[in-house]
Amino acid sequence: MVFPRIILASQSPRRRELLGWLGFPFETLDGSIDESPLPGEDARDHVLRIAETKASAASQDLDGDSIVISADTVVVDRGELLGKPADAAQAAQILQRLSGRDHFVDTGFIYYDLRTQSMAKGLCESRVRMRSLTDNEINTYVLSGDPLDKAGAYAIQNREFNPVPEFSGCLTNVMGLPLCHLKRTFLEQGIDLPIDLTTTCRENLGYDCRISARILAGEEIG
Repeated sequence: MVFPRIILASQSPRRRELLGWLGFPFETLDGSIDESPLPGEDARDHVLRIAETKASAASQDLDGDSIVISADTVVVDRGELLGKPADAAQAAQILQRLSGRDHFVDTGFIYYDLRTQSMAKGLCESRVRMRSLTDNEINTYVLSGDPLDKAGAYAIQNREFNPVPEFSGCLTNVMGLPLCHLKRTFLEQGIDLPIDLTTTCRENLGYDCRISARILAGEEIG
């Protein structure tokens, strides 16, 4: 298959890695914008607005033969949006807050086809239970630097820290880009990606996903 030019409007190493698993070449552009939530903004509205703004900003520097992919992820705890921590102290505070409790992870993504000026939007939510963390575990993890560029101050894929032994929904959503939802969007736009994402998640994450086929079939689940 000959792919159009694909642009990922993000400098996130996790999103670059995840998109790479879909098996096609792509380029990256800096998707940095002001991600501050608007007063009273719902989490789902927020991630879709930020993702759309990233895609629109990136498209200003592109010609008309490209497809732009962008995304935004937030952690939602008791209705409050938790983005990336500003510093180590805030990272520790967020982890103390989430320790031993359920929260949600919402990702909004945009598929913007500049060839047709059409934009498709996707949204995924996962329910996550963080294990109970000791102060020493939190301090050690914060000192590693891993939490500082991540919404909610943790990486679910960090096997040494292992912050989340239990969750429902899509694992790659919690990482920042729900791959099955994105693959479904490509298919809806006429691009079939010949890759088995259940196998991909097993090989790259050691995770046996049981919902991939349902998502690809159109079910609205996490």
